[in-house]
Order: sequence, then C-alpha cells, then structure tokens
Amino acid sequence: MFYHMCLEHRILLHPQYFGPRLIDIVKKKLFTEVEGSCTGEYGFVVAVTTIDHIGNGVIDQGQGSVNFPVKYKAIVFRPFKGEVVDAIVTEVNKVGIFCAVGPLSCFISRLSIPADMELAADSEAGECYQNIDEG
Repeated sequence: MFYHMCLEHRILLHPQYFGPRLIDIVKKKLFTEVEGSCTGEYGFVVAVTTIDHIGNGVIDQGQGSVNFPVKYKAIVFRPFKGEVVDAIVTEVNKVGIFCAVGPLSCFISRLSIPADMELAADSEAGECYQNIDEG
C-alpha cells in the first residue's frame, strides 16, 4: 500500500527565478508540484522525503525557461485490487457506502453488501447497514 520509491521529475523554471537562491526555488517547486499528485504508474505521492540529485538545467529553445531533472525519494500510496485497507466511512445511503482511504475516495455498492444486511435509517447511530435479524 505505502512504498518508499526513487522517482524523477523535471522542473521548468522561468528566467526570473535565476539567481543565488536557484536551488532552493527548484526544491520548493518540486514539493509543490509533486506532493499530492497522482500518477497511474506510481500512485499518490504522499510526501517527498529526500532530494538526491538536481541535474544541470537544459535551456528550452525559444522560451528561455530551463528544465532541471530532479531525482528524489518519496512515500507513495498505491492500493491494488483485492487489497484490504482501513477506511473511514463518510456517508451511508440506499445506494451504498462512501468512504475515504487516505487520499482516495471509495464506494461500496449496495450490490456488494451481503443480502442479509439492510439499511436502517432510524437507528441510534444514524443511517447504517445492519443484519436483518438485529433490526
């Protein structure tokens, strides 16, 4: 589910940011662009842990911007089909159950809930699915 991975990213920087704080600006831009993003290959990037290498910039012809290749390590969240995860239930209704698994929203359809469970709208805890025998 959670992995510590070595990843690469390219930072495009406008010439107005060139100066003595160039490396700090590249690092800051890496954090803002990468943390919280999602890729199909690696999953959700939760946090950047270390920046291993910032390569030499390559000038983008015609614009003057510079591409900096950056190698970094990050904690990523990538659930797989059939994996059991802890979730927080956010809503229960006649259609099914909505829940949150970290940055991921999840839906459990009414059709996936066992047939001996029914929606109890007037229970003490609010709407919930409970066994028919308990109701």
